[in-house]
Amino acid sequence: MKYKIKSRIWIEADGNVLLGEGRVALLKAIEETGSLSKAAKSLKMSYKKAWSLIDALNSRAQSPVIKTSIGGKGGGGAQLTPYGKSMIKAFDTINENCWKFLDQEMKKQLYSDF
Repeated sequence: MKYKIKSRIWIEADGNVLLGEGRVALLKAIEETGSLSKAAKSLKMSYKKAWSLIDALNSRAQSPVIKTSIGGKGGGGAQLTPYGKSMIKAFDTINENCWKFLDQEMKKQLYSDF
């Protein structure tokens, strides 16, 4: 039998969630689609929920993570700021390192006893 450990991490700022898997997925979808509404739709999330998550993220982060432009003839859009891109990269790296560490610990602790 092969064991697999599961874990979810998130980053908090002043006791409030700043960044987690769901917000990172939303940021990646914004980067891919260039639009908050399209990103929300691709994640089967309401626009209101997506806007709420981004608004909270922007207000808690050291710098804005997305930049929006108002619609019109050419349409509006959203794009990640360099800071937003660096947050995604940092979260993904931390998350991957956490999984690797947990897998190593599980092997040391569990497999040595079984």
